[in-house]
Amino acid sequence: MRFFKLCFVLVVFFSFFAPDSAQAKTFDFSDWSVLLKKYVSPNMIDGVLLNTVDYGELRLDSVFPRLVNDLKLFSPSKLKTHEEKLAFWINVYNVFAVKVVIDNYPLKSIKDAGGFFKSVWKLKAGIVGGKEYTLAEIEHEILRKMGEPRIHTAIVCASISCPDLSIEVFKPGMLNEQLDIQMRNFLANPGKGMRVDARGGFKRIYLSPIFDWFEEDFESSGGVLKFIEPYVAPKYGQAFKNHALPVSYMDYNWSVNGS
Repeated sequence: MRFFKLCFVLVVFFSFFAPDSAQAKTFDFSDWSVLLKKYVSPNMIDGVLLNTVDYGELRLDSVFPRLVNDLKLFSPSKLKTHEEKLAFWINVYNVFAVKVVIDNYPLKSIKDAGGFFKSVWKLKAGIVGGKEYTLAEIEHEILRKMGEPRIHTAIVCASISCPDLSIEVFKPGMLNEQLDIQMRNFLANPGKGMRVDARGGFKRIYLSPIFDWFEEDFESSGGVLKFIEPYVAPKYGQAFKNHALPVSYMDYNWSVNGS
């Protein structure tokens, strides 16, 4: 009888104090969630409506260096599913892009953090699991190779013409819905995502140059226009059915997306 009582006590003890194995596999981005909600807000810069970042205040918040330090200690090998890996690296890219701005604050553009011999994208931006990563490595060697074109409206390079920085942390269980929202919101922004010249009938579609730079990522889905058609406002549906409609690309504003 004593043996069974002891077993019961041990089971209860470990159920309360042993780490949750499912939770241990993923990184806790709760600090990032707090920071996003505290320092990211809608605003307008250079005539473009976007989510802006208060870098001046964020850089003084002790939560951010704690987040960066926690990433140093986390091994991405713990991530098993495609969604876990995708959500994790999208969040990491956004954290490190913010870190680059903070590390070089104040600056007019994230590009100013780079130099004549090496662009900002190829500078070491942060550490994950003891390994240094550049923004280019995360984007091109990890995220793009995962075959999800919607990442291009989720990762944010700290610039006005980038997609908006979401105030929600990307989570594996919600990722598909979150990526859909990012794509729709970006295309609904005529200042940087998409606008249609509809004077006297649809004449031309203007898109963010992001869709030009990464055109090959959309080829397996039938091309850029076919991929984004489900995400545009219904009033533009006819414009996308006209496959001969010419496409132009907007100028890209590299000014920092905040102050």
